[in-house]
Amino acid sequence: NRPQPEPAKPSSRWRSPQSIILIAVVAVALLVIGLTGAELYARHKAGSVLVAVTECVVEDNASVSFGVKPPFLWQHITGYYTNISVETGGKQVQAAKGMTADVALSDIRLQGTADSKGTIGSLGATLTWTSAGIKDTVAENLPGVGALVTDVSTDPSAGTITLQAVGDTRVTAKPVVNNGNLDLQVTDVSGPFAKDTVQTALNGLTTKLNDAYPLGIHADSVAVTDTGVVGKFSSQNASIPNDDSGDACFAQL
Repeated sequence: NRPQPEPAKPSSRWRSPQSIILIAVVAVALLVIGLTGAELYARHKAGSVLVAVTECVVEDNASVSFGVKPPFLWQHITGYYTNISVETGGKQVQAAKGMTADVALSDIRLQGTADSKGTIGSLGATLTWTSAGIKDTVAENLPGVGALVTDVSTDPSAGTITLQAVGDTRVTAKPVVNNGNLDLQVTDVSGPFAKDTVQTALNGLTTKLNDAYPLGIHADSVAVTDTGVVGKFSSQNASIPNDDSGDACFAQL
């Protein structure tokens, strides 16, 4: 009898060192691709939510960016965000026309309690208010009188702004920080209106603006520039309103 050929042995090419390395590389690549996709999706979803909350609060367009350490996916899973930056479009911040907000938040913990949805360890905001925006804000919020204002100019050296109205009416005021509020202190008035009357009207305007800021935000400093007014605001260990607060903006969070 003729000897029978031995059965062919299974190929061992998948057990070679090169094949094992290739399989490991492919597995790692797939893992990286999966984590990258999850990271991008989490950033997009969280960013969309925070943009909606911000735009609701400021009543203007906004953009949001997140810190990169640790990876955002981990921040999203744990509910602890290291840093978030927010910038608004410059159309307005609530009733303040022509204002832009540049906000930095850190140590954000979305760990709800009976009283809040979480806390913001630190919040710092730079609010830039243009001269044209001040004019439009006064016109809209001081019926009758505000419509008479034709121009707003600044004097950085004196730290004052001047509202020019029809005729020879001029109001000069100094932006100041008073117990955490940004106020306009009238220093001079020319024209038919008494200084106390003008001061009362401006107090009503600034009270409306100050009272509308959320999260315990308060003014720290203010400066007059060539183009308007820049204020520094902050808040520490702020509680994020929960759904029971009736805050429609933060209800989206």
